[in-house]
Amino acid sequence: MLIRAYRLADKFGVVTLKSSVVIGQYGLHGFGLLVGTFVRLVFGQIVLGVLGFIARMVRLIFRGLYRVVSGVLGLAGIGAKKAAMQAAGAVGSSTTGVMARRAARAELQGTVTEDPLRVQNRALSLFSVALLAVLVVVILWATNPARNSGGLGAVNNPAGNAPFIASGLTPNATNAPVLLSTQVPTATALPPVLEARGSIAYVGRENGQSDIFALSIGNRNPIRLTNSPFDERDPAWSPDGQRLAYASRQDGNWELYIYDVASGTTTRMTYDLSFQGAPRWSPDGLFLVYESYQGDNLDIYVVPVDGSQPAQRVTDHAAPDFSPAWSPDGRRIAFVSWRDGNQDIYIFSLDNPVDSASVNITNTAERQEDYPAWSPDGRFLAYSAVDAGLEKVFVKASDNPQSLAQVVAQGRQPAWSPDGTSLIYAVDSAEGTQFVASPFTDAGVTTLVVGVNDAAGSPVWTGRPLPANLVSSGGLGSGVPQPLFIEQVASADRNGLFGLGTLLSIEVSRSKPYLSDKVNDSFNALREQALEMAGWDFLGRLDDAFWDLNHLPEPGEERRNWYMTGRAFGISRNLTAGFPPQIELIREDIGINTFWRVYVRVNEDAPSGQLGEPLRRMPWDMLSRSSGDVQAYDQGGKLKTQMPSGYYIDFTQLAVDYGWLRGNAGNDWRANVNSINYWLFLKTEGLSWYQAMLELYTEPELGGFAATATPNSGTG
Repeated sequence: MLIRAYRLADKFGVVTLKSSVVIGQYGLHGFGLLVGTFVRLVFGQIVLGVLGFIARMVRLIFRGLYRVVSGVLGLAGIGAKKAAMQAAGAVGSSTTGVMARRAARAELQGTVTEDPLRVQNRALSLFSVALLAVLVVVILWATNPARNSGGLGAVNNPAGNAPFIASGLTPNATNAPVLLSTQVPTATALPPVLEARGSIAYVGRENGQSDIFALSIGNRNPIRLTNSPFDERDPAWSPDGQRLAYASRQDGNWELYIYDVASGTTTRMTYDLSFQGAPRWSPDGLFLVYESYQGDNLDIYVVPVDGSQPAQRVTDHAAPDFSPAWSPDGRRIAFVSWRDGNQDIYIFSLDNPVDSASVNITNTAERQEDYPAWSPDGRFLAYSAVDAGLEKVFVKASDNPQSLAQVVAQGRQPAWSPDGTSLIYAVDSAEGTQFVASPFTDAGVTTLVVGVNDAAGSPVWTGRPLPANLVSSGGLGSGVPQPLFIEQVASADRNGLFGLGTLLSIEVSRSKPYLSDKVNDSFNALREQALEMAGWDFLGRLDDAFWDLNHLPEPGEERRNWYMTGRAFGISRNLTAGFPPQIELIREDIGINTFWRVYVRVNEDAPSGQLGEPLRRMPWDMLSRSSGDVQAYDQGGKLKTQMPSGYYIDFTQLAVDYGWLRGNAGNDWRANVNSINYWLFLKTEGLSWYQAMLELYTEPELGGFAATATPNSGTG
């Protein structure tokens, strides 16, 4: 029975081995067909041939292994049979003695220990491991990324690009790559205050020129929409976000224009020699409301966009009315006016179209509000005003003049998001202007939208993104590509000192007509530009320029004065007198300091509207401090009671374009006339007073002006 069992096990093992070999051969053949089909579809006939060769080599290796294993198993089977026969003979002769039976039993036990089935199983395991190793090597070779960069991949990719499989592309009938199905990327997550998306437009000033820029929300790369050599400003999106209204003086005087964002075409809307500005759309997109200076008065007008009717006057008060904004319901117009002796925001109702019925919505004597903007639902008005030395953004209910205004943030010129959940506004810093968005209705974090290196403002927000073709074009180039001036500086002498440059054809009443060689060219360029814009030589006469070391200041003037550095000049103080005065001063309290913005009256012989623009902010009356008015004396003057007529240029802004900053008033300016400093302009270029002095003098020459605490440069 034992011998018969061994024989059956031997036959069963042989049958199993042969069946496994046959199955393996057919499986390998099927694998080869599968690989061949896949390769034929992907790599082509050349790659098929190579992989077919590899498949044949694997088959030969398999057959070799089979023969070796078969031989081993055959020898093992013969050995097993012989051992079984010897064991049987030993058992038959064991009846003669106990020793013989013990020897036969020991020999039989040794033979049973070497079970043939175990030998076959061990051989099959070795064969399976070898086959698996071969398959792993083939797969690793076929998927090697380094091989895809050349060799076979280069055959179907002569250009040297990544083959189709590696790049995730498949060729179509025209050999053009077609994207395979991949996961669609989601939109970049934005902070909650910017979830309305869309795009903004704003005014930026570069190289002495104001232009309109735009960018899509979430993008930090603005593009220029306008670039004429003249100023463009006051942008306003149409309700559908496809057009942008703005004001420009590209045709000589300030007029209104409409820019079609998709087509890039521009249409002029107004044709009048007077000033027009600050356009805003009606909610149906059929009309524009704007400010216009006619008959020596600034008022609000409305004009149809299609030009079918002439403009109609909305307000007619003797005080200036400006900065209009049309409500979302189309029945109200907010605007700014001085009609009650203070700069407040009013609402004009189209249901009762009488200017005298306009309602003062802010009515604050301590603040000068400006830039009203309606919330998309019409419930609120946002605006900005200087409060406690800081410019802030306020929001107030539009239907309740008695309601308290809510302070949203520090900034100016607010605009609403399209969904009304947040506000965008301008914040100024030493680095330029940042446009920041803050939440209004929901919780959120104040977020920077974009930063601009130079002065910027007037942001407006639409829910429509910029056209892709406009973004891809990169916008327009600068309208003033050349610098405003070139400072030609002679080399320093052996002591590292620079000289002085003479101011030609300039009369200086209190000092010498010189400036440092490092700033005199910028002054000359500023003088020429002021002459062109105002129509008269405003800087042809100065009170102060360069002071030498022996110059004695007036009482209240700093001993270590910037005039000594050759980096400052003082305009004529007498220009504030006369009827009308040639300059007007706007008081600006910034932080704890007081500054003055100088407006220069243009030549009255110039055509109306060709030079400058009307004033909107009430000037400071310096002469009232000596008029017998006790309160005016204590406060260093007071606001004028009537807005001066005529056109003016903002000389303070013009000076900044050329690098000249205004000086701040001294702390005692109300009592000390010599520290008012509205006349002072200086160009420090980051130098302290003593550093600037060392450009003209050696340390021994400075003597008593040793480096100690220096006076405040007072720039702002």
